[in-house]
Amino acid sequence: MTKVLLICGAGASSGFMANAIRKAGKKRGLEMSVQARSESQLSEYLTEIDVLLIGPHLKYMEDEILEKVSPYSIKVAVIPQMIYGTLDGNKACDLITKLIEAGE
Repeated sequence: MTKVLLICGAGASSGFMANAIRKAGKKRGLEMSVQARSESQLSEYLTEIDVLLIGPHLKYMEDEILEKVSPYSIKVAVIPQMIYGTLDGNKACDLITKLIEAGE
């Protein structure tokens, strides 16, 4: 099972995105858990996740986040605004799948 964490400023908007990803993943038969949290909670999840998705409004923190996760084998991507803004769970699942396949 792939464990995915979405982070945003307060964890609210990423909750909607996480729900859209869960629904799309279930329809596709993907085995994954998706959680949404505030970026301030990231450190609590570093040993538990496979994929980290960053809300587009936190792109300015990408380098800092990459440095924080570097000791772990976590795939990281900033969710494109087009996917995040439309809550497109299918395109987010495509992004997750590409991240996982790129690491194998």
